[in-house]
Amino acid sequence: MTTGLIPGEQPPDPRPTDGLPAQARQQPVGPGALHADDRSRSSVITARAAASFEPVGRSVATARAFVRDTLQGWGFADIVDDAVVLTSELVTNAVVHAGTSADVLCLRSDEGARIEVSDRYPEREIPLQGTAVNMGSPDREGGRGLQLCAALAGRWGVEYTPTHKNVWFQLHLPERPVGTRTAGPSLPAHLLPLADGRVRVAVIQIDRIGAITAWNEDAEELFGYAADQVTGKPLTDLAAWPHTPGTSTGIVEALQLSRWEGSYGLRGADGRVTPVYASHLRVRDTGGEPSTVCLLVRDHERAVLQTPLRGPASDAGTSDTQSMDPFEVFIGSPAPDDLDGLLQRTVERARDMLDGDSAFLLLATDDETELEVRASTGLPSARQRFARVPVEAGPGRYGSARMPAVHEDLAAVPGAVPLLNATGMRSVVTVPLKVEGRLTGSLGVAAESPGRYSNEEALRLQFAADRIALAVESARLGELERLRRGSLSFLVEASDLLAGTLDRDQTLALMAQMTVPTLATWCAVYTIADQASEPYLSYVLHEDEELIDGIKSLLSKVPPPDPVPTPGARVWTAPGEVAHQAALRSSMRSLGLSGGPIHQIASGIAPTLATASAVGGETVVLPLVARNRVIGMLTLGKPTDEHFRQEILELAEDLSRRAALALDNARLYSERTAISQSLQRSLLPPELPHIEGVEVEVIYRAAGEGNEVGGDFYDLFPISDGAYGFAIGDVCGTGPNAAAVTGLARHALRLLAREGLSGPAVLERLNSAILDEGARSRFLTLLYGEMRPQADGSAELKVVCAGHPLPLRLRQDGTVEAAAEPQPLLGVMEDLELYEQTVTLDPGDVLLCVTDGVTERREGTRMLGDDGLTDVLTTCTGLTAGAVAARIMRAVERFASDAPSDDMAILAMRVPGLQVD
Repeated sequence: MTTGLIPGEQPPDPRPTDGLPAQARQQPVGPGALHADDRSRSSVITARAAASFEPVGRSVATARAFVRDTLQGWGFADIVDDAVVLTSELVTNAVVHAGTSADVLCLRSDEGARIEVSDRYPEREIPLQGTAVNMGSPDREGGRGLQLCAALAGRWGVEYTPTHKNVWFQLHLPERPVGTRTAGPSLPAHLLPLADGRVRVAVIQIDRIGAITAWNEDAEELFGYAADQVTGKPLTDLAAWPHTPGTSTGIVEALQLSRWEGSYGLRGADGRVTPVYASHLRVRDTGGEPSTVCLLVRDHERAVLQTPLRGPASDAGTSDTQSMDPFEVFIGSPAPDDLDGLLQRTVERARDMLDGDSAFLLLATDDETELEVRASTGLPSARQRFARVPVEAGPGRYGSARMPAVHEDLAAVPGAVPLLNATGMRSVVTVPLKVEGRLTGSLGVAAESPGRYSNEEALRLQFAADRIALAVESARLGELERLRRGSLSFLVEASDLLAGTLDRDQTLALMAQMTVPTLATWCAVYTIADQASEPYLSYVLHEDEELIDGIKSLLSKVPPPDPVPTPGARVWTAPGEVAHQAALRSSMRSLGLSGGPIHQIASGIAPTLATASAVGGETVVLPLVARNRVIGMLTLGKPTDEHFRQEILELAEDLSRRAALALDNARLYSERTAISQSLQRSLLPPELPHIEGVEVEVIYRAAGEGNEVGGDFYDLFPISDGAYGFAIGDVCGTGPNAAAVTGLARHALRLLAREGLSGPAVLERLNSAILDEGARSRFLTLLYGEMRPQADGSAELKVVCAGHPLPLRLRQDGTVEAAAEPQPLLGVMEDLELYEQTVTLDPGDVLLCVTDGVTERREGTRMLGDDGLTDVLTTCTGLTAGAVAARIMRAVERFASDAPSDDMAILAMRVPGLQVD
């Protein structure tokens, strides 16, 4: 639907000027109807509103609402009903019968309003001038729209073009005495509405984006905020809207309507919600900037603002009254198209019908054992919403919601209607809502004085309940279907998120973030390490981040809930009780009732009150059960006086099962990862020894996620008498199997070398040990050597290279040469003939040892190779051992963009020479 409003504009003449003969432009329709050209042009058009509606059935209701809101915004309440009826018929003809879109134009003048409805039916017959038009019989299904125009409109007519048909009607405002709008009869003083000694009317102005721009003194008195505290803040921060967000008209939408009346709550500075009755009027300033003026009174003083219901016209025909739908008579037209709107309208009409002080409506759960409060008026709705009461509250017919009941004085039967405890209500009448004999809800009206209701009022209320029961059940089933679809989408998304991580802390954060604010206002997750451990508060989240620390501090002072494995949510009252006690103590200290200067504790009062308000509502605990063990608890909470609805608890229970399994999987993964990392770290030397006169640097990278050690290994260890052994090797393959051979090789080298064996003897015995592994053995390339620093600053090395990439020697002049000759690898043959070679590193020389993961680094068909490594090493003249190793690793990483597929180890040793003073 598209709409537009242009105040003060004179509309263009919609009649065509060419393309049709004159008779097609001046078609009279029906007796007494005027030609289109006979419309008065003397009235000045002061406002114009237009809307377009798609050719679907729901557009009829939307068009009715558009016309109603427009005319009420213009102050034309007296002609709203007639205009809505005519618009409904004409739009139905367009979007349902003609199957085209409909354009609705509303024009305001000093005489009244003119409304035009156009459709685009291209094959409609164009009548000729003077042809008698048959209006048809009132009993026919078609043609009623024009008959209604003839009966209700002051003027009306039809225009045709080749592509459009336009039906218009004019409604005149009734003449009324000066100063009279609506009036009620004189009433005795005891029947007048109750109000405080001084009725305060809060005047709040809201700008285009919903922020508060004006806040009068009565608003300060009612809600406790000074004007400078709320100016610039969105009204939604204070409003406690009676509807579930996302399922019906909310405060944001209501502020955009031209006029709106209804009940909601405003949260005061003390954290409590004050039920108010509001009247919203959309206005604009001289610059054209729109804003909304809100008048608010306490809900029990609504008579100050509430527009009286329009009674039936005195000259209305009996046949019209009999033909009206009883549901429309009670609810009004148009009926709300959402469940919360329908329920709220129902309780308001029921209260007005029986002249009560409050009304409430409860819906039955699927098993018909409990009733859930879904709408109320005249009661603290925030406290009552979603509260649950049993269907069978006691013995006898008056204890069951399945039968009508009248309580003349609740003071004589305390607790007879638990919903009204401590509300000041004395008399109440309740009736069931039934569909095909099945209980679907309960409707009640209450008054503050006793003896107000009798069986006659019960019959009237039951008649109304019978009229709306089917509509309520239909809307409830529609809402349940939407909730189930939304729940399935929510659970699918939650499962994907939980399955996407094996990190315990991230899983805890996801659990909380998925519940707040979708399911609850705040959330706390307790974890249990083992059956002997107490629950531990692991994570806390609130939709307002400033309250998280306060809630965490409060929960830390409360004993954790018992880890009961029983499925389902159970109520936990401890946080709310402790919060209220803390708030009470803070309030008493602020008044100086506990001793000590007030100013010392005043700064801590607001956080305590805010925390108490945040956790003061209903709190439930759901066990986190995985693999038949309680591993934690998921705690969900609401702010003061709010309750969870049953559908939300069922969804939270489904989420808790998925979250428990994800949390347990993360725990198992963390434990196994810790064990794996501990074992892997044991395969590498804990630290490198300091060698006087030799710089040593090692860089090690294991391939594969989560691996700290693979098939490559290195070692540097003292042997005896200033001699050091060093080794760098590569076991065939990667991963745990290769790491097992790595551990064997490294520990065997140390043991054999310290026995005083030569290099070839050490490797020959290692070869035998590898072959003894049988099927688990893997061949191994190994570079092993012994190093002895010399007194002249050089270092003597004895090296054996068993199938390993040759070590490279970098001299001070930049030349690079191999420092050993290749010999057979280990783990293949039993008899090996190995020999060692002696190499002397002069001061400034570098010995570089690498594994084949470095030389076999690939990018497509290119490979770094021995030549590439040599080229890089020639650029390292004068660098320390650490700088040489780092430059080699950077060159390897830059050679290819893909992640390395093989383990890599780099061992660089440099002889810096003697330091001369």
